[in-house]
Amino acid sequence: MRRNPDTSPRRTSPVRRRLLAGGTGLAAALALGIGPAAPASADSAGLDELVTVDAVRGHLENFQTIADYNGGNRATNTPGYDVAANYVIDQLKQAGYKPKKQSYDFELWRERTDPVFSRTAPDPRDYVAEEDFLTMTYSPGGEVEAGVVPVDTDGTDSGCTADDFAGFPAGEIALIKRGSCAFAEKVQNAADAGAAAAIVYNSGASDAPEDQDVFAGTLETEGAIPAVGTSHPVGAELAAAEGAEAHLKIDAAVEEKTSYNIIADAQGGAKDNVVVVGAHLDGVPEGAGINDNASGSGALLETAIQFAELDAKPKNKVRFAWWGTEEEGLIGSTEYVAGLNQKQLDRIGLYLNFDMIGSPNFGRFIYDGRGELPGSGNPPAGSAAIQKLFEDYYERQGLVTEPTEFSGRSDYAAFMEAGIPSGGLFSGGDGVKTEQQAEWYGGTAGEDYDPNYHTAADDIDNINWTSVEQLSAGMAYAVESYSVSTLPVNGRVRTLSANESLSFDQRGEEWVR
Repeated sequence: MRRNPDTSPRRTSPVRRRLLAGGTGLAAALALGIGPAAPASADSAGLDELVTVDAVRGHLENFQTIADYNGGNRATNTPGYDVAANYVIDQLKQAGYKPKKQSYDFELWRERTDPVFSRTAPDPRDYVAEEDFLTMTYSPGGEVEAGVVPVDTDGTDSGCTADDFAGFPAGEIALIKRGSCAFAEKVQNAADAGAAAAIVYNSGASDAPEDQDVFAGTLETEGAIPAVGTSHPVGAELAAAEGAEAHLKIDAAVEEKTSYNIIADAQGGAKDNVVVVGAHLDGVPEGAGINDNASGSGALLETAIQFAELDAKPKNKVRFAWWGTEEEGLIGSTEYVAGLNQKQLDRIGLYLNFDMIGSPNFGRFIYDGRGELPGSGNPPAGSAAIQKLFEDYYERQGLVTEPTEFSGRSDYAAFMEAGIPSGGLFSGGDGVKTEQQAEWYGGTAGEDYDPNYHTAADDIDNINWTSVEQLSAGMAYAVESYSVSTLPVNGRVRTLSANESLSFDQRGEEWVR
């Protein structure tokens, strides 16, 4: 999962307790008329049972080995990424697929040396990278020593309009509070006003501990002035200090690079109603990236392998995708969608996304297709039906789920912008687990869902296998379900003649015909 591009404070979502409805798995799904085709016999299993945690674990262990022997990571444009991609391609070929690489050009941002940030007056203090501040991705390099000027830091939309910078003294450093608009917008407004650099500090909401901490932000594309994000205490301290001055040094650059996605279509199914299922294959340079996102990639790979073994032929085309360069700004998935013409876009029935499904302090989060949470915007029609399918699946097993914001931080973003119904599962990243969530899921209240997010500790030893088992089963269930019918999502059905209808209490031959 990529760094946060916007400034909306992340809140722990209101919890929806899913009540035990009786019955589990495929039989209960068919009773509701929303599940996949009936198995060939009473002894045969649905895809959610065929995708086992042991098999997924094997893929994750292989991704760990690949990282260990290739510089310690699987970041885009590294040997680790290329070898991991070769592994996915080889596994797919053995399962009977004909995977393709989709190449694209992009701008790769990298810091060449560690950043420097300090308060030089009053009371000089050196700030610690990753604890007190982080360079925003796509910040240009540069060194600035100047006064620090707060920009409407008492408001909730600090730095979001040019008016906020009225009278700003050119050459100084703009101090901006997080909130309301994208980091890129705040920083560009500062540059337009003549600022030499920008500091964006966290909002500090008292009811959300994560809003006190340092955060990872991005400018999306190369910015005009150096920019960092800081914790709330650092920013508040600078805002309160009379005559504050700071020194900022960033050594970073953007280079033109080429990378690729991996795309594999399952055999059979209507080509005018494509179910796209994706997970990003790249990780961050800091480590092996086993939760983020070998977990989603490995579960997706095993789902594809087992899907090819099903006796029932799909009614809809299923397309599996491993996205590249997600951590640099959702580039692989964005390039894929941008490369489709309108006819090809119209053929995509829905998109399912799986990014981080093995968080050590996990929750069972379903993307908010109803658009009920503040940061979810207006998801395309049909997204709510995807959310309900996942909710019903876990409800039948007596498992609690919660909605999570469609915040734009993963590969569903380009699909949603194109109007394609979207959904998926997530086990949590840099949010903080509540006491109530600890009762539902286990784990530790007051700690991040993944304390190892974007660090070297995101390795095979810090995966919660219960989370992997439950969320990979949900992934497999949704893939099999939508390979049969996407009726509740987009009104398309390939099982009936023109003068027939399908109600959700129908099953058996009426459903699978």
